[in-house]
Amino acid sequence: MNILIIEDETPAFKKLLFHVTKCLPSDFEHMHTRTVDDSIQALEETSYDLILSDIKIVGGMSFDVFNAIKVITPIIFCTAYDEHLLNAFQSNGIAYVIKPYTQQDIDSALKKYRSLFQDRFIEKDFFQQFKTLISQKDNYKKRFAIKKPEGITLVNTKNVCYIEACGDFCKLRDSDGRLHSFSRSIGVLSNQLNPEHFFRINRSYVVNIDSIEKIAPYSKNRLSIKVKGLSTSLITSTASTRDFRKWIDR
Repeated sequence: MNILIIEDETPAFKKLLFHVTKCLPSDFEHMHTRTVDDSIQALEETSYDLILSDIKIVGGMSFDVFNAIKVITPIIFCTAYDEHLLNAFQSNGIAYVIKPYTQQDIDSALKKYRSLFQDRFIEKDFFQQFKTLISQKDNYKKRFAIKKPEGITLVNTKNVCYIEACGDFCKLRDSDGRLHSFSRSIGVLSNQLNPEHFFRINRSYVVNIDSIEKIAPYSKNRLSIKVKGLSTSLITSTASTRDFRKWIDR
């Protein structure tokens, strides 16, 4: 289970994590963010099973995060303010816990989450989701049709070394060293590519496992990656490093 905790005050974050740890199994993982920008980045780079969020955070409000990026993850709001109840439940909120909360308050909120989502997935949705997963296995993008002045260039996905986000468009480097530009967001592309071969290591880059030449440690437990066709090394984001380690060790 992977949880995102959005809380700008360190003592409040530690208290919340303490209560959550007492209630959930010991094998859950968490990501902590304090600002609007960091929270948006975390949600862009990693999928979460549950979000626990304060409302007033550094740089604005958590609603700014959920308005900026589409979030389908259930949210438990933990806040000192009770006037945002309506907005909370319009933003995937399933529980609203008022500070100062107790262990029982957190237990009740997490119990509600489990009854609404975890139990339903295990008992009712597992086989349907597994069937959907199998049916989608061969639906990943197989080639790029890139428009150029001289015509359309076809690039097979297996020949893509990396994809770089450049504002409203992307750049693609193929195994022959050619650079191609096309109008599409990196978020859309990363969902179309086979996750067995491609991984989004940060907000700007998606890499092909077959194009990775070297992986080395970097600061704050992140990794430095040397990719074919790129002179500089790429750095995994803090949020993506854990999943990247698992991905390369399959």
